[in-house]
Amino acid sequence: MKLRAIEPEDLDLLYQIENNHSLWQVGTTNVPYSRYTLHDYIATSSDDIFADRQMRLIVESDKGEAVGIADLVNFDPQHQRAEVGIVIQSDYRRKGYAAAAIEALCDYAVRIIHLHQLYVIVDVDNKAALSLFEKVGFNTQNMLKEWLFDGKKYHDAVLMQRFL
Repeated sequence: MKLRAIEPEDLDLLYQIENNHSLWQVGTTNVPYSRYTLHDYIATSSDDIFADRQMRLIVESDKGEAVGIADLVNFDPQHQRAEVGIVIQSDYRRKGYAAAAIEALCDYAVRIIHLHQLYVIVDVDNKAALSLFEKVGFNTQNMLKEWLFDGKKYHDAVLMQRFL
């Protein structure tokens, strides 16, 4: 597994993930993105976390297949922290890609951009994500009551942190 920059040929993967309604409830996106908007994002992103305040990377298998996306978002250089996001395509889940990608993000965060901590906000009902982040060293810090809204009801979430 490796992480790499987003390339123009990743447009279809990005379009599929960003417009997957089932993922909207676990993140902050709740609107569809056009191919044009995503193409423009790929074309204009500086790939500089300090300029963009985020970094999106493709999770790639050892065979060179794009299996998902890993993000560092809400980058705060003053407080040396960022939020982690990860989506692995369903055909590639439970094969170690997510854990390996998060470990690689943590390594990059500490060695290259000198972050002190990474955090993630997870729906309390998302047992797979909670287990994944615990497995890679994130600890539960706080319960966030009615933090996520799925369009019908509010869900509690957990703030998890990993100090680097």
